[in-house]
Amino acid sequence: MNQLLVSVVAGVGATIAIGLLSFLEFSLSEVALLMAPFGATAVLVFGVPDSPLAQPKNVIFGHMITAIIGVAFAQYVGVTPLTLALATGLGVSLMLLTKTTHPPAGANPMLIMLAGQGWSFIFTPVLIGAVLIVLVGKSMRRLQQQWA
Repeated sequence: MNQLLVSVVAGVGATIAIGLLSFLEFSLSEVALLMAPFGATAVLVFGVPDSPLAQPKNVIFGHMITAIIGVAFAQYVGVTPLTLALATGLGVSLMLLTKTTHPPAGANPMLIMLAGQGWSFIFTPVLIGAVLIVLVGKSMRRLQQQWA
């Protein structure tokens, strides 16, 4: 498949995934489904789908691990320059140890701690959003393979 078509399909996939999350968030109004790191996740999932960093396990578990760390620090440790740094570093280490490295997820502890998020944030937007992006990514991948 030529580079133009690959690029357009990647952009369409990212549009669909973020669009679905956005539409559902606005429709359900009480449920958060968007967070900034998902934009970077979309770049990896749709732009370089064969990258180890874009694999479903990495996307879902990378986001989950770092979100749990962020919430735990926000709820039990507190937010200071030192704890922001420690939580981020711990997230990087745990993703590497579990072989679930997903660079956009590295932002989760800071985002969650600075916003003072609680445990529900792990499920919405983190888990539901990551799974939806992965599912749209798999669907777009199947379409690309059919066109190839």
